[in-house]
Amino acid sequence: MHKRTGHGAQLSYYDIGRTAVQVCAADPRFSYCAYVPESYDERGTERLRLLVVVHGTRRDNGACRDDFIDLAERHRLLVLAPLFPAGITSPRELSSYKRLRGASGEGPAYDLVLLSMIEEVSRIYRLDARRFHLFGFSGGGHFAHRFLYAHPQRLAAVSIGAPGIVTLLDAQTPWLAGVGDFERIFGRPLDLDAIRKVAVHMVVGGEDTETWEIALSPHHPWWQPAFDTHGHNRLERMVALKTSLQTQGVEVRHDIVAGADHQQKPLLPSVKAFFASCLGSPPSDG
Repeated sequence: MHKRTGHGAQLSYYDIGRTAVQVCAADPRFSYCAYVPESYDERGTERLRLLVVVHGTRRDNGACRDDFIDLAERHRLLVLAPLFPAGITSPRELSSYKRLRGASGEGPAYDLVLLSMIEEVSRIYRLDARRFHLFGFSGGGHFAHRFLYAHPQRLAAVSIGAPGIVTLLDAQTPWLAGVGDFERIFGRPLDLDAIRKVAVHMVVGGEDTETWEIALSPHHPWWQPAFDTHGHNRLERMVALKTSLQTQGVEVRHDIVAGADHQQKPLLPSVKAFFASCLGSPPSDG
């Protein structure tokens, strides 16, 4: 099998294109796969840009990666798709990664797990990951907008796809509905100036009105009274999130895809158009 000499490592056939799944060295409970452009030359000088794609509740991270291969090849991106398995904090638990961190410090710091993955990949490939691009749909949309709050200085652009429950920039309301106790949870103040420097995209299907999965009541473990003001369905909650961001001076592009319900595929043209506008003209073939 053809061997490749890598940036800080020896690359194999399985390290280019659709890569093999690797455990995260910092915490082997988690893993990731990637897509590396087929013509990446480990002996060259090109530095790839980074797009992180976060899965939804089904954990189909490989499919999420594959959805962006065309964008990766056109704009010279490494696509990183983390896997946050279910059942990490309790048997069959599905949603802890969406919060980034538990309200009382319990469970993993999922935001830091992702940053560890990026650091690990940066030791293998020539990668410009100082400020990267981030997309997540549904459960990944939860992760994406909260990561924007937690690490805006690491993001160039974020596309937030149809999260079911949103965190508003409301300093009077505690996490998860607001950011009132952000410093207690994350160990530093919310940096609104840095958030304003990130290109922000929001996208949701025009028919994404089902509420069976996202209804909140006092019996829900995430329930807070403030959630009652965020809207009933994903469309309404996205408007609440956009308004909250814009009130704090954050510019937002908000796309509603006609005819689409709660599925990622119909939203992808909007997402890719947004990232393409942020990335600029693709490199010339000549």
